[in-house]
Amino acid sequence: MTDSADNKPSQLLFWGCFIALITTSFGFITRMFLLDDPAIVEILNLDPAQVGKFKGIQIWPFAISIILFSLIIDKVGYKFSMIFAAACQIIWAIMGIIGINLAYNGDAAAGANLIYWGGLVLALGNGTVEAFINPVVATMFTKDKTKWLNILHAGWPGGLVIAGIAVIVMGPETSWQLKTGIIIIPAVIYFLMLIGQNFPVQERVASGVSYKDMLREFGVFGALIVALLIYLQLDAEYPGNEMLFAAICAGMVLAFGIYTQHLGRGLMGILIVIMMPLATTEIGTDGWISGIMAGVVTFDPEWILVYTSVIMMGLRFLAGPIVHALQPLPLLIVSCILAIAGLAALSGANGTAMIFVAATLYALGKTFFWPTMLGIVSEQTPKGGALTLNAVSGIGMLAVGVLGFPLIGALQANKEISEVSKVDAPGLVANGDLVEGATDAKNIYSIINYSVLNAEVVEEKLASASPETKDAVQAARDGSAPKALMSMTIFPLSMLIAYIGIFMYFKSRGGYKPIEIDSGGGSSSDD
Repeated sequence: MTDSADNKPSQLLFWGCFIALITTSFGFITRMFLLDDPAIVEILNLDPAQVGKFKGIQIWPFAISIILFSLIIDKVGYKFSMIFAAACQIIWAIMGIIGINLAYNGDAAAGANLIYWGGLVLALGNGTVEAFINPVVATMFTKDKTKWLNILHAGWPGGLVIAGIAVIVMGPETSWQLKTGIIIIPAVIYFLMLIGQNFPVQERVASGVSYKDMLREFGVFGALIVALLIYLQLDAEYPGNEMLFAAICAGMVLAFGIYTQHLGRGLMGILIVIMMPLATTEIGTDGWISGIMAGVVTFDPEWILVYTSVIMMGLRFLAGPIVHALQPLPLLIVSCILAIAGLAALSGANGTAMIFVAATLYALGKTFFWPTMLGIVSEQTPKGGALTLNAVSGIGMLAVGVLGFPLIGALQANKEISEVSKVDAPGLVANGDLVEGATDAKNIYSIINYSVLNAEVVEEKLASASPETKDAVQAARDGSAPKALMSMTIFPLSMLIAYIGIFMYFKSRGGYKPIEIDSGGGSSSDD
């Protein structure tokens, strides 16, 4: 954990963790770009829904592995977790390369299977990275957790920038086998950096806090949220097994409740709920932004994600003085305001300059969300150890994969209908509404309700329309997606209200103060 000479935290250990996080975003963005390539989609014989499924499998197992490894990491150790993570990331690269080769050689089914299940392997590795790097860094820098967790999480946008630019610059003439395989480089680097390191003893363990007390800090409420999200994901991925999945998830919560006999800390429950719109604001928007802006920009929309990631990376490196000046909760309040302004501005931005101005606001807003939340969780629930620290990340990833991604898609579908309804298109639009049959009502999990255009009916109704009318309808459809970003401001707005409430709560108690646990497992302050 420390350099023997001056007893300071090992910088090699920290930067090894940093590069490990870079590796996760390498896998995330290169695989997303792979599945965004129409040529790859065609040779794999995937429809849009299947593409969504292929993208989703690198999200929800990510979240599950964070939580599961947090439960056992004391037993298996940080080093084993690191080795497992690096192995999974390299195995994905091999599976992806072979899968692409098979698809190019005419075996689309076998290629698709390797790429699909390779996404699961990648997700398990990426989640395990998060499971060990967060508690390692929080333990190394116990007096300055929020600052160093922000610097650590500069690795995520850093990887998006490096890998994103690499893939864009390589261009379509470079094989996807090579683009997929570049994740091996950072995976090998952090493996070599960390394999000889002595990892620190977790703060909770060193202080003598029991395993049961760790689980009680998370509580039955947290377990219930995790189980519900897992149930929704499994039901969507493997329909027809509702009762089995419900029984498994209910059994998990019941067993957890019997063992802990504790609902969990109130503040922890609130932070868990906040993490769901937070993850949707950051990861959800990032996953959709290229597609959302594709119809209104004159350049490769992937550059927007790269640009916002550059800003995030730079600001997270400067987190120390920013966190010191504002403190965690005011920083999050300001971030919410900037995110709301950025999304609103992007929804109506015209022209390259205004788009990048709006993207700058959005980037400034989202920069400190994730690591500052981790810092607050670590400072306020130290007895929760790796579990509470990583569980909020896991819940965030589960929420964005299960609810965030489809909800953003539903908002875009509804906005498309709204914008087409404004067009003067006789036969298709009457009195500001689309004619009967032009839309199909749909839902996801019976809780996300939306409508989509019926392409056949729309084409039929416009068959005799003028070219000008057809162009107007198409322009409305192309320009509708960015306007849905205004609806997405509800996510940072809900966070803003919650953070103001938490800030006022702490102010009533004398101000925000981190909780410290002593060697006997007690804490200096609690609620």
